[in-house]
Amino acid sequence: MKKEEKLIWDDIRHYAEQQVQKEPFLASLMHMNILSRNDLAESLVFIITERLKTPMVLQDNLVREFHQVLDKHPEIMDDVIRDLQAVKERDPACESYAQALLNFKGFQAVQTHRIAHELWKSDRKAFAGFLQNRVSEVFGVDTHPGAQIGHGFMMDHATGVVIGETAIIGNNVSMLHGVTLGGTGTETSKKRHPTIGDGVLLGAGCKVLGDILVGDNAKVAASSVVLKEVEHNVTVAGIPAKPVGRVSEPEPSRRMDHCNLNSQFDDVSSDSVVHVLERA
Repeated sequence: MKKEEKLIWDDIRHYAEQQVQKEPFLASLMHMNILSRNDLAESLVFIITERLKTPMVLQDNLVREFHQVLDKHPEIMDDVIRDLQAVKERDPACESYAQALLNFKGFQAVQTHRIAHELWKSDRKAFAGFLQNRVSEVFGVDTHPGAQIGHGFMMDHATGVVIGETAIIGNNVSMLHGVTLGGTGTETSKKRHPTIGDGVLLGAGCKVLGDILVGDNAKVAASSVVLKEVEHNVTVAGIPAKPVGRVSEPEPSRRMDHCNLNSQFDDVSSDSVVHVLERA
């Protein structure tokens, strides 16, 4: 176990031990999910598969398959650690790593996707599709296993998120509930979905449609509909989305500031900015 992972795992176990004393009725939950597990990977797999199992697809089988993928792709756990850190650092409602691990369905959905994505690439598409369907049913998140997601990804609240097959999401991206990264057209040989750059903040309910790029460190305001490319370090808002300001911070995904335009364009008046935001 890597040092960073061990520190987080120790913190998670400490939280669980505290809760056993503070909330005795949660003792069995803490024991089964955390305290009886050898490491973070074992705990994560148990928690997720407990939620995804069905009467016909048993948890023991899911656990075995998940661990086989993790053994073959140990880099997934590096992404898990960065995702946990992202949730803890960016969501003020998250008080501990254990809280994200146990209770945050966005985090759980993303980690299931990481497993499903490797299955998809290995041409185990039926199993990957099963996981996509179960994640949609259990967590309310529909992420195609073909989509590529970088590390340090936070899906806050998560309900209603849709991410299409050919979507690509960079590193250190934050996404709120109701976001759609949707496709256009019916050709299977072409990329149909957006590419999201590093450090991007996607506001609640925004829709980004087609094979377009949202540049690094951009911000998309809540409920906006993005149909054209968004330049690096630019805030867009409205339907259809238009540039309303420049982003001065290095990675807006880390600050999660959905209201600050940072700095407006010289040729955009305050009144026009307000009008665009009111339409969003």
